[in-house]
Amino acid sequence: MENMFVFLTFSYLCIIFQKNMQETKPITKYRLALREKILTTAMTAFAKNGIKAVKMDDIAQSLSISKRTLYEIYDNKELLLYEGIKRYEQEREAEMKRLQSNKANVMDMLLQSYKVKIEEFRMTHPTFYTDLVLYPKVQAFLENNKDKYHERFMHFLKQGVREGFFRQDVDYELVTIMLDAIGQRIMNDQLYRQYTIEHIFKNMVFVTLRGFCTPKGTRAIDGIL
Repeated sequence: MENMFVFLTFSYLCIIFQKNMQETKPITKYRLALREKILTTAMTAFAKNGIKAVKMDDIAQSLSISKRTLYEIYDNKELLLYEGIKRYEQEREAEMKRLQSNKANVMDMLLQSYKVKIEEFRMTHPTFYTDLVLYPKVQAFLENNKDKYHERFMHFLKQGVREGFFRQDVDYELVTIMLDAIGQRIMNDQLYRQYTIEHIFKNMVFVTLRGFCTPKGTRAIDGIL
């Protein structure tokens, strides 16, 4: 009898465990899908309105979910923003790797990046960029990735030299410092509020790029413009 009781108990637990697994699986899939939907919706709202202007309530309402459900998946707005920025960086890196695998030259990559940035700026509220500094986790992520961005850009410049678009007699470490300074000036003075991003790129970024281009590179830059 005791053995029979143990057997029946074990069989019952197995049935319950199997039933729970079957019930949990779709919930898990739903939560994963909802997580992605929340992230996409939030980042779209942040870009459109600025980060500070968007409340967690707004995100929950736009998705027709409760605040409790939202907070179960993302504890706070900073975590949500952090995950969005991290995903954005991963997507950009994957796109660059795709272009490299297709043996795109540096001017092809430059053109693609230019198109993406122009479209992003058109769809992004200016306060999005100024709001970013309010979130330490996001700032730490961007700061920790500086070396990776620098290495990626140096690889881009060296490829341009090999392909004959960029001059060989240039100190590209110094060039990166200069371009960083230009980027900082654009952001600190919020020049994107006074000028279109096309105007900024044409008169600041591309003028600088032309300075270390070969004749072949200059023709390619002019073609992009």
